[in-house]
Amino acid sequence: MDVHKTFVVAVITITNKQGITEYHRKRFSTFTNGLIQLRDWLEYYSCFDVCMESTGKYWIPVFNILEKSCSICLAHPKYVKAIRGKKTDKKDAQWIADLFKHDLVASSFIPPLKIRQLRDLFRYRMKLTQLQVSEKNRYQNCLTWSNLQIASVVSDVFGKSAQAIIKSILDNPENKPNIEQLVHKGMKNKVQDLEIAMDSDVTPEQAEKIKVTKVHYDALAICKENLEQMIWELGAEYSQEVKLIQTVPGFKEELSALRVISEIGADMTLFDSAGKLCSWAGLVPANNESAGKKYSTRISKGGRYLKPFLVQIANAVVKSEKYPEFRNKYLKLKKRRGHRKAIIAICRKLLVSIYQVLLKQENYNPLLQGLTEIRNSDKTMSIQDAICFAQQHGFNVA
Repeated sequence: MDVHKTFVVAVITITNKQGITEYHRKRFSTFTNGLIQLRDWLEYYSCFDVCMESTGKYWIPVFNILEKSCSICLAHPKYVKAIRGKKTDKKDAQWIADLFKHDLVASSFIPPLKIRQLRDLFRYRMKLTQLQVSEKNRYQNCLTWSNLQIASVVSDVFGKSAQAIIKSILDNPENKPNIEQLVHKGMKNKVQDLEIAMDSDVTPEQAEKIKVTKVHYDALAICKENLEQMIWELGAEYSQEVKLIQTVPGFKEELSALRVISEIGADMTLFDSAGKLCSWAGLVPANNESAGKKYSTRISKGGRYLKPFLVQIANAVVKSEKYPEFRNKYLKLKKRRGHRKAIIAICRKLLVSIYQVLLKQENYNPLLQGLTEIRNSDKTMSIQDAICFAQQHGFNVA
């Protein structure tokens, strides 16, 4: 299928015993009734295997209608790109059908419906957090513009004491506020500095802008709380998986563990190996080899929601001495490859640990950290891995 915003071009290929292929083409609307007609048309020809290109968000309504009745292969555009000069809507659909018929298309990972809904809520929560940070910076810029240097005295301008002082200045710009009555008792030693910082010139326009910014920030906080309540209700059935992920270093918070599940799902059997999962998350460099020479490559752009989150966790884990298996690995790699590549390597180790924890339904064990991935296809330990394991535990191997 070649999916567009307003229509879908579908092609069914039927190959008989003599090797002759027939093509049946039809165009459908992307309205719900048109997609239901598409589903009925596929059932009429007993076609239950569908391949379509991932084009923006247009594939999602088609996927939702056909998910229960068909096995859908969602292909990355680079795998099904048509030959230049032979590209039309009909030829695109036929080209995708031919590639899929010969098993030349790699399917993208699409989690179940509940996981997709949980993922959508978490990504929207991330957007709200970014908006909050933006409004917080705008609020601080307004204070600087008005020469309210309260940020030079207090650590957080959104704290109770700072907000009480700012509110009193905005409400009564002509009267100087009584700082001692507004601040918390733990800030009594900063009263003199705050009085100096309050000597400002706030224009009516800037005062109104500060109020509007604060109202918007508070509204975003309320929306974020409501969204988190929806997340807790939707993720209640994954409590067992959340507890397992919480045993992995850096994921003690329940919301952090649930966020990982929203991205990779709870069923690790959908990935052939931990390496496949890391490749999907964009933590593995691509292969670029020619004439026996291997060229340096960067990691892919995949996992643009999961990867930044793992980087935050990894930066916190390597600073803690509680997890020497990660900290020592990071320090060793940092000397040779630098901070950025070392952090990506730690992200990969964390993701591999999560994969093994969910796959085996066992708590995280730091003693097995170096052996989470078995190289051999028969899932047995090689001699080299056994020697490495013994040396890591203090044995001398001759």
